[in-house]
Amino acid sequence: MSDPMTRLDALRFARRVVAEHTARQLAAIDQWIADEERREAEQHTGRERRPAKPAWLLEPGLNREAPAVYVHRGGCWNAGGRSHGIDQAGVRQALADGVAACPHCRPDTALD
Repeated sequence: MSDPMTRLDALRFARRVVAEHTARQLAAIDQWIADEERREAEQHTGRERRPAKPAWLLEPGLNREAPAVYVHRGGCWNAGGRSHGIDQAGVRQALADGVAACPHCRPDTALD
């Protein structure tokens, strides 16, 4: 038969168990940190690659045949979700064609 474990042997065994458990937990935390750093780097890269917001927006009608509803400045809070960017010449043309200027952002007053 084997000798019974002494108190000192039990303490050493407990220390080894705790050390191994702690090492596994630290490895898991290190992996979580690496994953989070990778996610943050991807988000940063995505923000850098995102195209600039357009300076002018054209809000189309409710269907393909309907005329455009409004011309907006870029970033107007009232621009519809279907709005798309246009250049300054497109803004001038749309206003000349009778598309209304947004009454909130007043793009017609911002044209040079």
